[in-house]
Amino acid sequence: MQEEGKIKLGISIGDLNGIGCEVVLKTFEDARMLDFCTPVIFASNKTISFQKKELNLDINYHGIADASKAVDGKINVVNVWKEIPKINFGEATKEGGKYAIQSLRAAVDALKNDTIDALVTAPINKNNIQAEDFKFGHTDFLAQELEGESLMFMVTDELKVGLLTDHVAVKDVSAAINAILIRDKVRTIEKSLQMDFGIRAPKVAMLGINPHSGDNGIIGKEDDEVLKPVIKEMSDAGHLVFGPYSADSFFGSDAYKNFDAILAAYHDQGLIPFKTLSFGKGVNFTAGLSKVRTSPDHGTAYEIAGKGKADPSSFKEAVFTALQIFKNRKEYMELTKNPLQKQRIRR
Repeated sequence: MQEEGKIKLGISIGDLNGIGCEVVLKTFEDARMLDFCTPVIFASNKTISFQKKELNLDINYHGIADASKAVDGKINVVNVWKEIPKINFGEATKEGGKYAIQSLRAAVDALKNDTIDALVTAPINKNNIQAEDFKFGHTDFLAQELEGESLMFMVTDELKVGLLTDHVAVKDVSAAINAILIRDKVRTIEKSLQMDFGIRAPKVAMLGINPHSGDNGIIGKEDDEVLKPVIKEMSDAGHLVFGPYSADSFFGSDAYKNFDAILAAYHDQGLIPFKTLSFGKGVNFTAGLSKVRTSPDHGTAYEIAGKGKADPSSFKEAVFTALQIFKNRKEYMELTKNPLQKQRIRR
């Protein structure tokens, strides 16, 4: 029987040749973590035993056949596969991708069936997970499997950056941005700030697409013709959305501190300043979905895999963020379904 308030946290193991398993096990090597949640790792006993031995980690775990059998106070490992995968630390192999997919699919199935409450995903390699029946990254797969409009949302306590376009080639960014997309992403980020982070009236800043937000059309017309009209329309309708701001000085001038979140036009425009300012403490949260999923802000880090050098800080932050968002969302749902409580919130 689960303790009241103890969250059952699913963990997909990621690429077995990267640092995913290491940061997962290092996070829960600290027994105090079991006070916050019941971890459920989707892998196999033999895989975890191999990684534990290779990395010289002092950790005990409990093997189970299904997430519904998870035992509170223990590190639970769902045996997704029975065979022993060949592990080549630091190499991007088809086998590494195969088991990353199996772990992710099993974890997402458990999330959909409510046998886990939230999910933290260890890093995958987008190249070696592609298969005939799997042509996704994490975010795309989760968007397909879980209800809602997904938003890549990089978060810390002090800084939150969402993306208008995520894994889109720079040459295609402008063509991908339109009024419908902007409205959808602004609404998704606002809803997440309210529901997942407890911010009642969120203020959102939008960064320009072109250098200096186009300089009044001198360096591109997209900011004037696409961004500004939608920002004005939404602002007139009561949304606290502002911009577009010139991205080159926005973070260095500390202007970002005046807003609850920033919506960047494309991947590197948002992630370069985010990762520079978060110092490896950042978390990738997939906002807008019916379930909670987070991940660390780093990749497989093949160059240090198997050497015991991986820093679990970002993965640990991803765990705590998932737990807090799950609690915030549960509280929000309880408050908003009660008309009397709703009136109290509006005051």
